[in-house]
Amino acid sequence: MLIADCCFRSLARRLLVSSNLFENLASRKLLSEMSGEKFELPDRYKTVGNSVWNEFGQLAIEHKPLNLGQGFPDFPAPAYVTKALADVASGQEPLLHQYTRGFGHVRLVNALSKLYSKLIGRPIDAFSEILVTSGAYEALFSCIGGHTRPGDEFIIIEPFFDCYEPMVLAAGGKPVYIPLRPKSTTSSGPTTSADWVLDLNELASKFNSNTKAIILNTPLNPLGKVFTKEELTTIANLCKKWNTLCISDEVYEWMTYKPNKHVRIATLPGMWERTITIGSAGKTFSVTGWKLGWAYGPAKLMENLRIVHQNCVYTCPTPIQEAVARSFELEMTRLDSPDCFFNEISAILEPKRDFLVNALTHIGMKPVIPEGGYFVVADWTPLENSVNLSKETDKYKDYRFAKFLTKNIGLQGIPVSPFYSEPDKPLASNLIRFCFIKKDENLQQAAKLLRDWKSSKL
Repeated sequence: MLIADCCFRSLARRLLVSSNLFENLASRKLLSEMSGEKFELPDRYKTVGNSVWNEFGQLAIEHKPLNLGQGFPDFPAPAYVTKALADVASGQEPLLHQYTRGFGHVRLVNALSKLYSKLIGRPIDAFSEILVTSGAYEALFSCIGGHTRPGDEFIIIEPFFDCYEPMVLAAGGKPVYIPLRPKSTTSSGPTTSADWVLDLNELASKFNSNTKAIILNTPLNPLGKVFTKEELTTIANLCKKWNTLCISDEVYEWMTYKPNKHVRIATLPGMWERTITIGSAGKTFSVTGWKLGWAYGPAKLMENLRIVHQNCVYTCPTPIQEAVARSFELEMTRLDSPDCFFNEISAILEPKRDFLVNALTHIGMKPVIPEGGYFVVADWTPLENSVNLSKETDKYKDYRFAKFLTKNIGLQGIPVSPFYSEPDKPLASNLIRFCFIKKDENLQQAAKLLRDWKSSKL
């Protein structure tokens, strides 16, 4: 009986091994079939590749540098903002934990309507001219996807936030690039983002009957350029001449440094009718993880966004929208006061900007002083002869330098070439971007890392 039992168990094991082997072979065959040409990435996404944020995010996990790369604060949001969400979460209103209106929570679109009607100088209908989205990203996605037919041309100003290009390509559009160029100067003093300008003749040459839209970002990430009213008027006149849409990404609208002022292009004559403006709760209230944004514009143009949104995201989180609405309502009671967070944020950020600019200048880099936003772009090539980049294999030098800095100095910035089209990436090979919406002690630590590096290696 014992022998028979052993034989049975042995046979069972052999059958199990055979069964597993068969399953593994079948699985491999199926995987081979599924990895064939039929299941390749669609052509419209093949040029996208891994984003710089994913790549450098992984580097940050592996090397644990002081992270001045990605653009988010490392200090608390205003207390009333997070308290609003806590109140919603712990409150006794059960419907605030269920689906809300798909195109935007009623309380929030009413708040946005009240705010932007005042800022734009015309009534904005809460229910037909505003769309609440899953971050400014989705607002851009819905806008570009909803307004693109095959072959439509989109003028993109370089440097540009890196999602513009793949969104246009995925929608079947054609990106047309125009770079900002630094003015020629003999001065050895500091440069600012105002020194980066469009060639107006070159800009005019990019418009034609196929131009569907121009994508504007002011203040501009990564340079921090705040487009002047004169520059915006030139863009507006070309839009009107060629019946072109303006997609105005204004997520940093509250972050400008004196004497610069943010001008909303939708306020210029004849531009409300052809402008879709995009905003962000994450940038406005320093809560980037909430991923809530919006777009506003004339109802006829907004309808295209609504169609994309309702068949993609459908609706955004109700508690987040309710908390943002309450925060807007509070700020609108003091909009003209220095105590308003929208007015206070620039005063908080300006000394941080100046500190980082001085730290970069001290070690020999050439920073571009931003007029707005919370990034500093710096020319690192004065240090090139003192840096060994041979262990990095990336195509572009700015990538190699940013990785060297992360791995060897313990400080992370972001290369700037991802903000350019492939033909124009060499324009950014000498640039790196740092974020300064960080705690003072972390900016001081960054300065120390740079000083120690200079004293030991340079």
